[in-house]
Parts: sequence; C-alpha cells; structure tokens
Amino acid sequence: MNKKDLSESDIKAKFITPAILNSGWDEQTQLGREIFFTDGRIYVKGKLTARGKRKFADYILFYKPNVPIAIIEAKDNKHSVRGGIQQALGYGNTLDIPFVFSSNGDGFYFHDKTATDGEIEKEISLEEFPSPQELWAKYKRYKGIETPEVEEIISQDYFQDGSGRSPRYYQQNAVNRTIEAVAKKQQRIILVMATGTGKTYTAFQIIYRLWKSGAKKRILFLADRTALIDQTARGDFRHFKDALTIIKKKKIDTAYNVYLALYQGLSDSNGDDAYKQFSREFFDLVIIDECHRGSAKEDSKWREILEYFNTATHIGLTATPKETTEVSNTEYFGEPIYTYSLKQGIDDGFLAPYKVVKVTLDIDAEGWRPPNGFLDKDGNPVEDRIYNRTDFDKNIVVEERRKIVAAKITEFLKGYDRFAKSIVFCIDIEHAEGMRTALVNANADLFAENSKYIMQITGDNEEGKRELDNFINPTETYPVIATTSKLMTTGVDAQTCKLIVLDSNIGSMTEFKQIIGRGTRIKEEYGKTYFTIMDFRNVTNLFADPDFDGDPVMIKDVGEDEDLSGTEEETTDTPIIDVDGEEVDFPEPPEYPEITGGGEILEEPRAKIRVDGVRVKIVNERVQYLGTDGKIITESLRDYTKNSVTKQYKTLDEFLNSWNNADKKKAIVNELEEQGVFFDALQDEVGAAFDPFDLICHVAFESKPLTRKERADNVKKRNYFTKYGEQAQLVLQSLLDKYAQDGLITIESTEVLKLDPLNKLGTPMELVNAFGGKPQYIKAIKELEKELYKTGA
Repeated sequence: MNKKDLSESDIKAKFITPAILNSGWDEQTQLGREIFFTDGRIYVKGKLTARGKRKFADYILFYKPNVPIAIIEAKDNKHSVRGGIQQALGYGNTLDIPFVFSSNGDGFYFHDKTATDGEIEKEISLEEFPSPQELWAKYKRYKGIETPEVEEIISQDYFQDGSGRSPRYYQQNAVNRTIEAVAKKQQRIILVMATGTGKTYTAFQIIYRLWKSGAKKRILFLADRTALIDQTARGDFRHFKDALTIIKKKKIDTAYNVYLALYQGLSDSNGDDAYKQFSREFFDLVIIDECHRGSAKEDSKWREILEYFNTATHIGLTATPKETTEVSNTEYFGEPIYTYSLKQGIDDGFLAPYKVVKVTLDIDAEGWRPPNGFLDKDGNPVEDRIYNRTDFDKNIVVEERRKIVAAKITEFLKGYDRFAKSIVFCIDIEHAEGMRTALVNANADLFAENSKYIMQITGDNEEGKRELDNFINPTETYPVIATTSKLMTTGVDAQTCKLIVLDSNIGSMTEFKQIIGRGTRIKEEYGKTYFTIMDFRNVTNLFADPDFDGDPVMIKDVGEDEDLSGTEEETTDTPIIDVDGEEVDFPEPPEYPEITGGGEILEEPRAKIRVDGVRVKIVNERVQYLGTDGKIITESLRDYTKNSVTKQYKTLDEFLNSWNNADKKKAIVNELEEQGVFFDALQDEVGAAFDPFDLICHVAFESKPLTRKERADNVKKRNYFTKYGEQAQLVLQSLLDKYAQDGLITIESTEVLKLDPLNKLGTPMELVNAFGGKPQYIKAIKELEKELYKTGA
C-alpha cells in the first residue's frame, strides 16, 4: 500500500483515528469528526440569496461534552505533516481551543498554546499523541484551574433535553469563559453578543451549570421590559420548572432558586423597593439583560439593586456596550470576557446580511424657511427661521414630508413584497401615529382588506401592543407594517422582519445597533435570508463610525425620479467569491408556503407646529460606496477609482501590458474589484456601454474610451474571421454580438455557448468542435480578445 495513493478519508480512517483512540480518547463522548461550526455566509444578488460553504473541523476532541480542548486538521499524504497547521490554527482561534494538530498520517504536528518552555510547535509520532488526561492537565494549568472545587464547577455538564440541540461555537465559548471566570471568583463579568445570537440561551446554560454544580444557589435575572421577561420564561428558562418564578406586583416568595424580574417591579420612585424584602446576601448571582440600558449609570435603579446585592456575582449581557462621558459599562463590569460581533455573525451565516437604501429629501438636505407671512394649520404665523432634519416631526410637522416618506416605503414594497414585515421607526408616538395615517392612505387597497395591515405599536396604544405578538409571529400575516418610536427598538424577536425604515434622528450608536438588530434574525423556511434598511434621516452615516462592525452588502442613494419598486431586483454580473475562493452559485428562488392567518416609557405630548402646502421632493442622485476596509467612501467615485487603480498599475502601459498578457481578463477585473474598484457604479456614471477595460483607461489614465459596440464593429471591419470555417465564423460573429451586449466576462466562459443566440447554432460540443476541439476554441477566444483590444486605449 502506497500512502500517497490514499485519499484524505482513507488517511483518517487508517492512521489518524486509530492513533487518537489508542491514546485513550473515547469515541462516543470525546471524539467529534467533521464538525461544522458555521452555517455559511448568506450572499445576496438582487432578490436571490445563496449560502457560502460551511466551515468544519476534521476532528475536535472534547474533555467533556461542549468543553473542546484540541483540534486536528487532516490532509492526504501528498501534503507534509504540517500542511494543515495554519488552517487548524485559524479554526483553533475561532473555537477557543488551545491544542492544535495537523496530520498527514505519518505523525502529528503539534501547536501548544499553553507551552511555557518556548517550544510551542513540534512534530510527534502517531504513537505519541497525548491522552485526554495529559491535555486536560495542561489545559488546567493554562486556565489557572488550581483546585478540585474550581475543576468541579468548570467541568459541570451542559443542559441537554434530548432534542439534540447544542450551543453554537460562540455560545460555547461565552459559556465556558464565563464559568471559568466565576469559578475563579471574578465578581463582575460582561458578555457582548450581537442581537439575534442567542444571549438568553447562553445565559440559561451559564445559570444551569453554575446552579447544578452548586457554585450558585439563588439567581436573579433582571430585565427592563415585560416582553423580555415573558419571552425568557416561555423559552429556555422553562426547563428550570418549579425552581423558577417571576416576581410580580412586588410580591416576594423566597422559596425559589431562579427569579425573573423587571427592575421596575423591584423598585419605584416612591421608595417602595421590593428588593429590600430579600436579605442583601440572598442572591449569589445577578444577570442583567440588555445591561447597556441603565445598569451602568451611577444613579440608575438597576445600579441601586446591584449595589444592594453587592456580594453576588454580576454578569451583564448586551449587544452594544455603552461608553459615554456619563455612562460606562467597562468601568463597572471591566472589559468584555467574550465578544461576538454583528460582522462575525453575518460572516458565519448565523445573522442576516442587509442592504441600505438612502432617500434624501430636499427640505432635509437644504432646510426649509417659511415664506413671509406663512401660517400653520391653526392659522398662526410660523416662526421665521430655517427648519432642518432635526426639527421635522419633533418641532414641526410637514404633512407633505410624511406623505412622500409613506409613498416611497409603499413604492419599495410594491416592487419587493407587500406582505414583508416592516418596522417604521419614528421620532415619537405622535409621529408614529401620523405615519400610520400616511401609510394607510398610501396602501388603501390592502388596508381595506384588513385594517391590521398597518398598525401603530407604541407604549400608549393598547390595541397595537396586543398585536405585537402577532407581528413577530412568522405564521401570522397581520400586522404587516408597524409604526413605532421606542417600544420596538429592543427585545422584539421579529424573526421575519424584512424592512426597517429609519425616519428618526438617531445619534446613538447603541440605539442604531439595537434597531438594526430587529432585522438580523434568519428564518429561511419563510424566505427571510436578508433585510433592507430604508434611511430617510442619514442615520446610516453611523456606518462610518469605528464602533460599527457590520458592513452592508449594498448602499444605494435614490435619485430624484428613481423608482424604488425595482430596487431589490438590482444585481450585477460580477461573480461573488466565497471564503474558499470558489464562485457562489445562486439557485432559483424557492417556493415558500403561503402564510395565513412591554414597557415603553411614555413621553409627555409635545406641542408641534403643523403645516401643509410645502413642496417636498427627493434630491438628485448621489451614490455612496463601501470601501474594502468597510468604511464609506466620501470622495468622488472617479478620484477613488483612479487612486485604487494606480496603486496597482502606475502607468497606462503597465496596465495595457498586464491586460494583454492575462490568460483571462476576468482575473484582472476581480483583482481590481478587490482593490475597491466599483465597475457597476462607473458604468452608471461614465456609461453602461463601456466594458471594464475602457472604464479603467478613461477614468484612471484619461484615455478616450470606446464602447463595446465600437470595439466589436472594428473587429468585424478587419474581417479576420476568414481563416475559420463557416460554422466557426458564425460562432465568432455571435460572440462579438454577445460582447457588445453583455461584455467580455460573459464570452470568456464556455457557459456562453448555452445562451441565446449561440444555443441556436448547435450544442456547446458541436460549436467547440467547429474549431477542432476545446484547445483550439480557447485559442480562438484569446485571438478574438486580442483583436478586440488591438487599438489599445
């Protein structure tokens, strides 16, 4: 048997797996094979979506279930023993695993993050693979687990209900790090996990393991909204059964182990503090959900409760840690023990990617000054000053502005899906009420069919609040559009929300991230794989903030006369490349089954000026782009392109030489796109009739461009086809026509032979054979390209 002839699967079966088992690892409880740990990023192309490839580890070794300590990357024997070490190290960092191995069946290459003698990498034989006890001893030293009591806590089993559900890798990381910190007596801990990544499930596993190990006997879970408490009790926390209670109406019963409570339910401004009915030492663990909203303030009620139970361990959960001059989570909790960001969640395929459509109204951009003697709707003169975006709907109501916002939302939904769950975020309750009216009038047809098509869901509206559960329920059709102010910014698990409308002046990064989080959940069985943000207030300028970490897949500014109904269909022919370098294949959209069937602090009503008769329009088109570093490009598109291209090609001759010598021009186009060149946008600005070659020559090197048709006509005039047979000449003529229509990238692929009009000339095999076979066909394509660009730039 020659090892070099064996597949990777054979190498694993015959050499690697036996070596692991011979070292004492239990195949049933400690050895995990081909474990997928991501879902594969969702890529978006128009309305179509496709999953990228999932990441998986060849082997993960667990000391106990969900406590991984080693990872092994296997390769076939054509690779060296260390051939997989870099890949394995990347996975090890992601999965929080300290012992990393690579193997080709000859032995193991061992990277030991815990090594203290300076030798962190070495090669070992198959017989020297370490036992579970050896690695666990190293792991304990590395983590500072010095006593049997600490070891007992951190090795406590996770909760299993027999359903097969287990934590995702980042939840596992968060739970394990927290348990280790608590076991080592760390008193203040904060976990930062993006909205939609399962903070409550993570908290449940933390509480369960600490409770079962006896490390924590009485636990208080604090939130500030009834919806959050109810969702938690009905969700994972139901497994606590009789050990769990919800504190209601300030009635205290000390017979339970796990308590869920609103902080408003434990204290009030009159000094009737129910939490003082507990002794100060009653709780030994307090978990604060959404801790960015109050617990970090020195004078907050949450802070009073935490100070009262100051002997307990305090664990904060948030998607958005708050740092301002008045409020600091870091000052109270310290640096996060673990962070799982929005960007990571999107990259891993656990969170939905999103597009951004920016709509700029002229009175927002330029301000509005009332004409001399202008009267409001009550007949009173309007103060003569310039009103701007921050005034509209807060200090002054311009009825025409609300109508055009409602019209653009409706226009978008008509071109996308009029039953896509949508949340419209408004300035305040009055604005939400007014937007409901404007949207009802813009959607009179569907509102006539069901009055719950559009609903105001705010803290003061009882009927609306009663419909909140129906809005977030994927199986319920109505309500479809919800107008709100603050009630739905957090704690609303809107799994099928596909459109988020921003018509509120949001200056807080914390609130911005929370609002975006309303759309990040994925519900593939209902067609929810991405969402769109429609921004009327330039709120998405916050993308440029260094604290923002989740890049949109598209940013589009709307022109004055641009119809939004086709926005979701927009796409490009540019291939999308997955993490492994392979092009993502987009399937046809699947058929989905037809769907049938809180605690907001109320604001004092604010007197507003109400005016009508104001002409409002959308300003001229302006396009913004996301650079390769994830930041918004604010310089002109032409300047940005020139700078990007000339970093790669100093002169026109250098570019021409590279272009002419490239086996496939597509490779150069892809390379330039990676450098931040946006060919679709250049075509919008310079002209759709030009291909990437002429766009670059013109914009970067100021050469006169030729259209694709001009280049194709020049080739036809030179009549160089005569050396080919009749059938081959027809193919080349058709390819030229295809180039003039669709561009070079299309004709470089043999797939073009399946497309109209070439498919009418014969099968792909017949067309290739007209040239004498595939090598001769490829040679002919290269000659055709040479002819197309013969005149240079």
